[in-house]
Amino acid sequence: MLDPTAHHPAEAGADAADFTRRRTFAIISHPDAGKTTLTEKLLLASGAIRQAGQVKARGERRRTRSDWMEIEQQRGISVTSSVMTFERDGIVFNLLDTPGHSDFSEDTYRTLSAVDAAVMVIDAAKGIESQTRKLFEVCRLRDIPIFTFINKVDRESLDPVGLMDDIAATLALDLTPHTWPVGMGTDFRGIIDVPAKRALFAQERGGPLVHEVKFEDPIDLLGLDLPGVPERIVEEAVESLSLALGVLPPFDLESFREGHLSPVFFGSAIKEAGVGELLNGLGGFGPSPLPRNANGRVVEPAEANVSGFVFKVQANMDPNHRDRVAFVRLCSGVFKRGMKLFNAREKRHMAIANPIFFFAQERETVDEAVAGDIIGIPNHGMLRVGDTLSEGETIRFEGIPDFAPEILRRVLLADPMKSKQLAKALHDMAEEGVVQVLRPLTDPAPIVGVVGTLQLDVLASRLEKEYGVPIRYESVSFVTARWVTGERAEVERFVETSRSSIAQDRDDAAVYLARSQWVLDRAIEEWPKLKFVAVKERG
Repeated sequence: MLDPTAHHPAEAGADAADFTRRRTFAIISHPDAGKTTLTEKLLLASGAIRQAGQVKARGERRRTRSDWMEIEQQRGISVTSSVMTFERDGIVFNLLDTPGHSDFSEDTYRTLSAVDAAVMVIDAAKGIESQTRKLFEVCRLRDIPIFTFINKVDRESLDPVGLMDDIAATLALDLTPHTWPVGMGTDFRGIIDVPAKRALFAQERGGPLVHEVKFEDPIDLLGLDLPGVPERIVEEAVESLSLALGVLPPFDLESFREGHLSPVFFGSAIKEAGVGELLNGLGGFGPSPLPRNANGRVVEPAEANVSGFVFKVQANMDPNHRDRVAFVRLCSGVFKRGMKLFNAREKRHMAIANPIFFFAQERETVDEAVAGDIIGIPNHGMLRVGDTLSEGETIRFEGIPDFAPEILRRVLLADPMKSKQLAKALHDMAEEGVVQVLRPLTDPAPIVGVVGTLQLDVLASRLEKEYGVPIRYESVSFVTARWVTGERAEVERFVETSRSSIAQDRDDAAVYLARSQWVLDRAIEEWPKLKFVAVKERG
């Protein structure tokens, strides 16, 4: 349950209209770097929750707050993005927890279109890993400012200077230390908060960081008699921090906001070390809502008219109500409950009667929201990923991608009498972006396309649990898919000559199913007037 004593943004009334107090950010990482634990501890540090889901809880209370889907709880991984809105010290945070597993990268890419900053979580024992690097490159393409949180310093870890060296070299990114560990692994005793000129120490190994020391220069920590902290550990920390400060650039706000420099926070999410300092950084110098590129112009957050876009759709968050919620990032204006907004794709207005703020699966009705906020709009299929909502202007925001699937499977029903239920279920899953659903011109059985095999497990699990439709998969002879674009007559000519390898997507667009890379390359060569597209914009 939501903590009844916590202050939630929806209660803030008219004062909530100041969009400059919003901080909308995602947390990205390789699987098992501690992303979901960090999410939870940020909520704990803000006062939004009183007890972490992993700490001495029983039964359902043991589930982490952001992993609410049954398959997430069974496997201990995040497979869908969660949104949590909370407030601390007058700042409203919209935290988007994303899947770490590469099989769900599409959901993460779309989520990154909705944020103004990202926290990159890195395992201190492993450094930069493959999925972290991919997600960082997406952030770089969008010039998203990055906070770096090096997690698990209480476990056996790489040297902090070496870690920063590796990150900087691998990502071609300038780094600057914001907090620094006092000891690593079993020697971990505390955190040095560089800009605040203070250090927090544990008075016993593994204990909470409660002993605070102020300083003018980190070297002031040398020779201090700290309860339970060996002098050797303090000396090593001060020496390595002094080295880092000597060779790394100082923090520069403009360089950070442009995505060129990242402040680095060392800590341990599970021990809540360094988490409060990260939250202070997000609130203190994290960007407020940024301008957004749309077709033909830039939308500024201070504009009077409301605008926003759907970056995610989630069905059956509440199975009892069979609901379907569109996640909308507001880009400008002051949204008020009951407003009528124009759906540019549908070319019609819709009344937003029951908008909601999220706290993972939990929700509360919102009366007012501003640029930077994420609101949920319950609907019955009218909204889908990529849709733009506005007060009348026909605009389309850029940067919400669909990716050509890398794995293709034919979907077969266990019960042939449930074909209508299957069609509805696959339609919903395609609208969410869980899978691509392709309808071959010469085969009645639909084909689903995914980036990773784990998506197939999620699809089968959800179809059976949420729709009562058990399915099985069958291999197909196709290895990849591409959207076919070009002059209409040329596309139609290609479709007629290649019918056995053509399918339609949810928009009835032509999709070429290639039996090998060689076959795809040959089609590209033989049809020079056409484009075979691997990534296309939604909307």
